[in-house]
Parts: sequence; C-alpha cells; structure tokens
Amino acid sequence: MSIWSYANPRKFLDTTAPWVPWLMWLAAAVLAVGLVWGFFFTPEAERFGSSVKIIYLHVPSALMAINAWLMMLVASLIWLIRRHHVSALAARAAAPVGMVMTVIALITGAIWGQPMWGTWWAWDPRLTSFLILFLFYLGYIALWTAIPDPDSAADLTSVLCLVGSVFAILSRYAVNFWNQGLHQGASLSLDKQENVADVFWVPLLVCMAGFVLLFLALVLLRTGTEIRARRIAALRARARRVEPVRA
Repeated sequence: MSIWSYANPRKFLDTTAPWVPWLMWLAAAVLAVGLVWGFFFTPEAERFGSSVKIIYLHVPSALMAINAWLMMLVASLIWLIRRHHVSALAARAAAPVGMVMTVIALITGAIWGQPMWGTWWAWDPRLTSFLILFLFYLGYIALWTAIPDPDSAADLTSVLCLVGSVFAILSRYAVNFWNQGLHQGASLSLDKQENVADVFWVPLLVCMAGFVLLFLALVLLRTGTEIRARRIAALRARARRVEPVRA
C-alpha cells in the first residue's frame, strides 16, 4: 500500500485515531521513568552540581523544537508538490507543539545559564537563532489564522516554513558554525568523547524518547482535530449555499 493513500483524510483518521491513546500513555510512562530517574537517581556533576539535571528537560525540548520545524518543512513541501491537504494540516497541527517545545527550551536554558554564565540571557549565536525560531513559530501560527482561504494559507505558510528552516538548522549547528559563544557543544554526539557521562546519558535518552512519543501523539491528535474542523467548516458552507431563500 502506498504511503500517499494516507493523504485521504478518512483513511488517515481511521488509521491514526486508535493509536493516539496508546501513544499518550506510552509517552507519559517513558517521561515519568526518564524524569524521575534523571532528577532523583543521578548524582550531581563535578563541574555543574545539581543544575546539570536541567538537561533532562532542556535537551529533549530543544531537540523537538528543531525537529518539529523540520517535520513541518517536509509536510509543507509535500503540500506544495502534491497538494495533499493532510500534509498541510499536519504542519499546522505541529506548529503549536513545536512552539511550546521552543518556549520550554528557552526557559530551561535561562535557568541553566544564570548559575553557569551569571546571566539569564546572552546574545549567543545558538540562543539568538533559537529566539528567532520561536518568532517564526509565532508568525507561522498567526499567518494560518489571518488568511481565511485554507489553500492560500497553506501556500503562504509553506513558503514561510521554507525560510524559517534556515534558523532551525542554525539553532542546531550554530556552535559548529561559530567558535565564539557561551553555549556548549552537543550533549549527544556520534563522537563518544563528546557525550555526557553514561550515568546522565542513559536517562537523557529515555527522556528524549518520551518527548518524541509525546510530540508524535500530540501531532496526530491535533491533525485529526484539524481534519474534523475542516469538515465542519465545509458542511456549514454547504448548508449556507443550499439554504432556501425566504421571502
């Protein structure tokens, strides 16, 4: 069966709706294990003390903030090329979730930065690009709301998503592009020497898995809601057209 068959809204709903509750419960369980393990059963770091435990919220949320936008990019490209409405609605559904992830990453980054750097905020390349990414999320959501025609809104937000993807990439690789800046390198890397110690690394992976599952569940849930809202709007418009004219 072709993956494009899921562009049919009814088939998409019939396939994904049963999975959403299971994904929600699984995400809650994995997050509970990862956060409790990380915050209560890992030692303090030699250099950073107990503040290092903020990584169990900061790193997964930052990861999902960036990857949510990249998921929106893929969905937007599918819309622009193949005009599949489900892909446009999936991108729209992912935007508020990605924005919340960005806010969590910015707040937890500030909580980390104050004791480590002596300031809540610095115009560091990665921090600045992440703030701009948050503004792109706001603009994307506002643009969907401001344009009444759904197809025109999907077209314009897809273009905005293409532009914003530059800052999503910069948010991920700014430390590699610029040597200066307060922000440290990646917590996880294919280079074993750049990873955090295993005692922190394993629960961090669990937390990241929980955030991925939560993101997937929320996007599927919101995409289904967007499809149903589009159906209701179409039915109301049809009812207005066929309503008899009264003398």
